[in-house]
Amino acid sequence: TDARSVLCNDPDMYEIPVNVPVDTVKLRIEKTVIRRIPTEAFYYLVDLKYLWVTYNCVANIDISSFYNLKQLHELRLDGNLLSTFPWESLAEMPNLRTLDLHNNKVTSIPADAGRFLRNLTYLDLSSNKLTTLPSDLMDIWPPFSGAIVSKNTDILVTQRVILGFQDNPWFCDCRISKLIEFSKIVDTSIVLLDPLVSCSGPESLAGIFFQRVELKQCLKPSVMTSATKITSPLGSNVLLRCDATGYPTPQLTWTRSDNIPVNYTVIQETPGEGVRWSIISLTGISYKDAGEYRCKAKNLAGMSEAAVTVTVQELERMTTPLPTSPTTTALVSTERSTSMAFTDKKQSRLMLDGKKSSKAVTNGSKKQTGDVSKKGEDTSLNTAGMAEQNVTVKNLRVISETDERVTLTWKTVNATGNSAVTVLYSKYGEKDMLPLSTDSNKNKVTIDGLQPSTQYMACVSPKGVPPTKEQCVVFSTDGLNDGSSSEFSILIVASSAACVVVLPLIFFLLYKVLKLHLKPKSAKEADLAKETYVQFETLSLKPRTLNAGDQLWARRYTDESERLLLCSRSSMDSQMTFKSEGSRSEYLC
Repeated sequence: TDARSVLCNDPDMYEIPVNVPVDTVKLRIEKTVIRRIPTEAFYYLVDLKYLWVTYNCVANIDISSFYNLKQLHELRLDGNLLSTFPWESLAEMPNLRTLDLHNNKVTSIPADAGRFLRNLTYLDLSSNKLTTLPSDLMDIWPPFSGAIVSKNTDILVTQRVILGFQDNPWFCDCRISKLIEFSKIVDTSIVLLDPLVSCSGPESLAGIFFQRVELKQCLKPSVMTSATKITSPLGSNVLLRCDATGYPTPQLTWTRSDNIPVNYTVIQETPGEGVRWSIISLTGISYKDAGEYRCKAKNLAGMSEAAVTVTVQELERMTTPLPTSPTTTALVSTERSTSMAFTDKKQSRLMLDGKKSSKAVTNGSKKQTGDVSKKGEDTSLNTAGMAEQNVTVKNLRVISETDERVTLTWKTVNATGNSAVTVLYSKYGEKDMLPLSTDSNKNKVTIDGLQPSTQYMACVSPKGVPPTKEQCVVFSTDGLNDGSSSEFSILIVASSAACVVVLPLIFFLLYKVLKLHLKPKSAKEADLAKETYVQFETLSLKPRTLNAGDQLWARRYTDESERLLLCSRSSMDSQMTFKSEGSRSEYLC
């Protein structure tokens, strides 16, 4: 055929040879110790059609190792130590039809490898360490590709695809469901080198052949948010929701496009298989909370995401009511002291109920606003009252509650029932001060969400009148412990007083109890105890020989009835025992 074939099988060869004749059509490099195929190792072999680098020690192949092999038809790399393969390098070989990676250590195939395998008619990945495949890899071959196969025998032969997947530790889940379907298809267009492929995992399917396994196909997640844009007033509460479908049931995560951590309350629920929804709660939003939020859905088949943009505006700019949408797709609840506002695909509710107080967080997940209690008729925030020049604010003080909350108190002079004051606060040195709504009938307001060890400035002035220096106070959250210290001092004094009163009484009772237990017995009780002891010692029917020391015990007369009473058995039993045993002086006592 005038085709040159070159064989290199020197066991001491450790590099790809560079002196191969340029007209070589078939090159075989076998049973060497070559460990790497360098960049453009065969670029000068423009006529090469068959390249076998088999049963060597190749562990690394460069992405440009097969550069300029436009005529290559067959590439065999079986029997090496490859754990990865540069699938992008197949683009350098447009005429490649056979790829043999049998008996290597390939552990995975990337998701985009399928587009480089479309022209292959022989692919052998057997005897590797594959556990799964990209869920859409099988879509490049019929019947999943949707290609119409002609009934002409000659065309069938040219379109036949031979695949080898045996001897891999397959983990049988939805990702290889199409491969499992391949093993069950009786079609001459697709041939498996070994149809008896079995599962290695999970444990419930270990050792079971593909033909007996029934698995659902993976479905890439589809995710959608309830709204794409939300505009909400400062300090309101916003709920963002996204829904996802897919198989297996996707997992949902929330992120921000600016990579700021999402430290908000997230609720997730799975109402059914393949369906999941998630809600993130933004409480007391501030300008820092504005931005783009992304809901990402991920499962074994892939990942998808959807975004929603949150815009924060001052409440005065949102006083114009907007028409409500019959289908509310984003829930936005706003708690402030005034108007009602609705936006398309978003509901913003402003409410203030009786004596209930509302608190908001502006820093991260915390709230910075004042405790607000409102009585009487609600008024719009964008309507400023007339300044009352005769109202004066005096004695502005700061009372500490915690490191993150303080209470301002003041006195108003010449105030009427409708007089209102304006409360402003900010970090010390900042120009922009945050306003707080207050009750005109109360001279107190609480500021929440302050940062520990930080200086703040607060001002209270009649509504419509700029605050003066006397109407402002500077405080630090690390030194406001007077109130709590005084309460602690009162508690200490009360505890000390209680101890002074109670402890002597306890000691007196203990003394009485000990005295009662240690009191000596009376003479009468001592004699009674001695006589009782004598009664037990002198139980006998026989006359005893008295010694000098026994005379005292013998003085006590013991009759028959007394002896019987000292026995545990009845008098009748004792008499019978006495009569039957004659002169024995024993009783069943």
